[in-house]
Amino acid sequence: MKKTIFLTVVSAAFCVALSLLSSCKPDTVEVDSVNIKQPSVKLSLGSTYQLSAIVSPSDATQDLEWFSSRPAVATVNASGVVTAVAVGSCDITASAGEKSDVCHVIVVDGDPSNPDNPGTTDDPSDHDDPHTASRAFDHNGASYAVFSVAADRKVHFSKGNLQFTTTGSHAVATGGTEVGTWRFAEHQYDCIGDDNANISSTYTGWIDLFGWGTSGWNSGARAYQPWSTSANATDYQPGNSEYTNLTGSYANADWGVYNAISNGGNLPGMWRTLTEGEWNYLLFNRDGQISLYNGYPLSFRKAVVNNVNGLVIFPDGYQHPEGVTPICDLNTYGSYHAFVLTLSEWEIMENLGCIFLPAAEFRGGTEVIHYMEEPEGRYWSSTHISEGYVRYLFHYDGSMGVCNEVRCFGLSVRLVRDVKDSKGKK
Repeated sequence: MKKTIFLTVVSAAFCVALSLLSSCKPDTVEVDSVNIKQPSVKLSLGSTYQLSAIVSPSDATQDLEWFSSRPAVATVNASGVVTAVAVGSCDITASAGEKSDVCHVIVVDGDPSNPDNPGTTDDPSDHDDPHTASRAFDHNGASYAVFSVAADRKVHFSKGNLQFTTTGSHAVATGGTEVGTWRFAEHQYDCIGDDNANISSTYTGWIDLFGWGTSGWNSGARAYQPWSTSANATDYQPGNSEYTNLTGSYANADWGVYNAISNGGNLPGMWRTLTEGEWNYLLFNRDGQISLYNGYPLSFRKAVVNNVNGLVIFPDGYQHPEGVTPICDLNTYGSYHAFVLTLSEWEIMENLGCIFLPAAEFRGGTEVIHYMEEPEGRYWSSTHISEGYVRYLFHYDGSMGVCNEVRCFGLSVRLVRDVKDSKGKK
């Protein structure tokens, strides 16, 4: 009997001790933000560089991890020390919990600090790899450079505007395949133009102007195929509801979510369309995340590239190179023709991460509309505003901004990929 009482007391004491130990375990403190102090660095071949990242709050319990998008160009160890391995460019990502930040690294074969021999960024591997079209984009067509679209969110842009043909087949997010092939334009300044007037379910050429939410996913909308030409704006409502966006339960109505893009990784779910808020932040609210040029934030500038009007968007941390046409009237609504770039100048800027949204016009029904004296650009967001209207980015000679557009018009689509996706995390 005494033995039984003794064991019971010991067991009770052991359980109390375990309970006390459990109650002393620290709570998990989630990460609010990760910020790398250096948005971009240029390194000489073979050199090393210590990156520094600040995790907030300081008592967050998730570990900080480092990743390189191209270890063949630059590696990074667990302490954030970058080693320049080969000429080229890559992104170094610092990640903790669900938050991350990126530093764009350029490796040159000279001394970046020596103006007489700053080195070049000619990466032999880019020429050897047939899947790499440019030093500006990876093998999935995503820009190496990153762009802040919120205080704690960055994206990579696709290599060109979205295009579609009814020939071939492609994988979709719901499983199986559907008719047609999606791709990104070969060059950022490429656009189909008046051939969009041929749009139909039997036309075998390429088109690049789409009604809103026409990914091919049958959500209940009356018009959802990429070749849809209905002039009734309410036909383009995912789920047949005026209140739905191309997000959440209706994300498959987003072209990049539902479809495999043949030269964009060829898997569904890799891309998406920017929201209205993200377009606005990207263009007008990045002041703390972008560089200054003559005292002005390097956000955007209308330009002419390869004789095509368009909007240049500068990446986080961009430094305008010497020898390229100086930028005037940054972040203004002025003329395209005040900033005219030769093709060789544009290639330099593109390789430093710049994005170009060409003025590809827009379509109504089967007519490509030339509304302004000069070509204009209209790009969809994923955000609805009312029964017949959604939000879109526009730019034309003398104006630009984010405004309302009827759903049935055919507009350009430029997809993005979240930075966290580029390192395989969802």
